[in-house]
Amino acid sequence: MRIVSILYFILLAYIIAAILFWGSTLNKQNELIVRNEIEALNNKVDKINNPVAFRDEYNAIKERENSRKRQYLGEGVAFLAIILIGAGVVYSSMRSNHLLSQQQSNFMLSITHELKSPIAAVKLNLQTMARRKLDEDTQLTLIQRSVNEANRLDDLCNNLLLASQMESRHFKFEEGRINLSSVAEESLQAYESRGKNLFVSKIEEDCFTNGDRLLWKLSINNLLENAVKYSDSDSTIILELIKSDDEILLSVIDEGQGIPDEEKPKVFKKFYRVGNENSRKTKGTGLGLYLTSKIIQQYKGTIAVRDNSPVGTVFEITVAAA
Repeated sequence: MRIVSILYFILLAYIIAAILFWGSTLNKQNELIVRNEIEALNNKVDKINNPVAFRDEYNAIKERENSRKRQYLGEGVAFLAIILIGAGVVYSSMRSNHLLSQQQSNFMLSITHELKSPIAAVKLNLQTMARRKLDEDTQLTLIQRSVNEANRLDDLCNNLLLASQMESRHFKFEEGRINLSSVAEESLQAYESRGKNLFVSKIEEDCFTNGDRLLWKLSINNLLENAVKYSDSDSTIILELIKSDDEILLSVIDEGQGIPDEEKPKVFKKFYRVGNENSRKTKGTGLGLYLTSKIIQQYKGTIAVRDNSPVGTVFEITVAAA
């Protein structure tokens, strides 16, 4: 990208220099035309015997000179403006494509890790059960861990599939009246058995809204997964669901590292992840929050992020009640 940028700016500088040279050449040509016309006027009209006619012709020559100058200047400025605007658009497009290419490359590295981790965990659990004689409780624990990893892999595959379908615009959002309270409870119970975080449920009963049950569960899972990834293992994560008048407010509150203010507007962009690739320790695909925001927008809701007090992050979804 750096070499391309250098070549691009060299070419742009050459074009601007050529325009300036063209303007300078036209100006010299204009001065030459004026000198020739004045010389012809001196030979044609005697300025001593006929000063009025000479002055009129001389003024006409100067007026044509100024008219040509205005024409050259106007054309030059317009042409230069078009070149600069076009150059700006091209460079912006180049930079956007470069950033997207970087994000996609990082995404491929991240998705490889995200896919291998649950597969490796399930494989290890199965190998342990196959090679050793374990008591029933230990076997059940390993089986539950394998199921949890399989669920995690299922969520990841759902994210990838949904992102692909939304990109190609082949996905059709289904709408129906669902009990969001039961969906939230299912998601919370699944995550309670996965990690070491302390999960707190503040879910009101019978919070009904419109949408697809699977997509709503995927959205809540993405928010919980994000909270788990960016929080310490012994910290508290709260899932709150409140019905107020004709709206429903769903919040996921964590005690993690938080999100800088300058990055809050970017977290819902595709492939975007907080921090940079060198300093970032937490793995992820950059799809979860993007898909969640798209789903909520489709159901005419809003999603926002703000700081938790004293530390952490709060993601809030507001949708109409049904």
